[in-house]
Amino acid sequence: MSPTEPVRKGAVRKGDAVKSRMAVSMLELIQRQGYAGTGLNAVLEHAGAPKGSLYFHFPGGKEQLGVQAIALAADQFTALIRECLTTDPATELGEAIESAIDALAELMAASDYTLGCPVSVVTLEMGNASEALRTACTDAYDSWAALVEEFLVARKVAPAEAKLLGSAAVSLIEGALIISRARRSPRPLRDAGASLRSLAGAAATPKESR
Repeated sequence: MSPTEPVRKGAVRKGDAVKSRMAVSMLELIQRQGYAGTGLNAVLEHAGAPKGSLYFHFPGGKEQLGVQAIALAADQFTALIRECLTTDPATELGEAIESAIDALAELMAASDYTLGCPVSVVTLEMGNASEALRTACTDAYDSWAALVEEFLVARKVAPAEAKLLGSAAVSLIEGALIISRARRSPRPLRDAGASLRSLAGAAATPKESR
């Protein structure tokens, strides 16, 4: 008997759910134990997925699953940045930056400093070993820098300066996340936030007023 249309749709939804769970599990395990330390059997067990589903959804194996996990991390951090760095011109510049830093500090403290940015983890481990993973990490960083750039341009910062500061902001925060984990303290993140607040405030000040 041929499957009916509702059954086919249900099967697609179930398959998508399994694929999504595997990406979420891969991301969580990368954060805890790194990319190299994350085995595919551990991902399947964590996701509660059947063994045959891995290469069905990710024919490229671990690398493809890693790329999907990085894309998921990029989306999650993008949502966090968008929530904090609203483009509403009424939001004070320093307040928005402080809000973003507070959110990141709370996430790290809640994990007892065991979780950091999974994109930086993969970059450090696999940046020279996998072009697909390196590209996925680059795309994530670029997307976050673009959001900061958009936020600054909305506050009358010159586009060229906003682009430079967007890149600097991502570099500062990514480095601060690593040092915060090493020190088990939010202080490096707070310091990065204070520096960003100062840089962004100076950029938003008309040149004739400086």
